[in-house]
Order: sequence, then structure tokens, then C-alpha cells
Amino acid sequence: MDSIRKGLRSGAVEKDNYGRLLCTACEAELATANDPEAIGKVRTCPSCGREWKELG
Repeated sequence: MDSIRKGLRSGAVEKDNYGRLLCTACEAELATANDPEAIGKVRTCPSCGREWKELG
């Protein structure tokens, strides 16, 4: 699982005009899974199932 920053640099994730994160493979908006025991959030694509970790 890569971070959001690595996904943005590699082109796997992009931001739209409103700052929402989109998966470039299927053009879907990323969903958020927030585990209270873990640091950061996991952003997942509902269409293809790819995951990225968002720190901070």
C-alpha cells in the first residue's frame, strides 16, 4: 500500500478542482476508512479496490 503522496506523484491518484481524490484507473472518488487505533486513514477505490494510506 503506497501513500497518497506517492500515488499523486506516480499518477495513480489525482485531485479534481474541488480537492477530492480520484483513482485514475477507474475515475472514481476515493472512500475513507478510518481506524481509530491506527495512525492516519486508508483511502480505497470502491470500483477497483486499490488502497492508499493518508498520513496526518
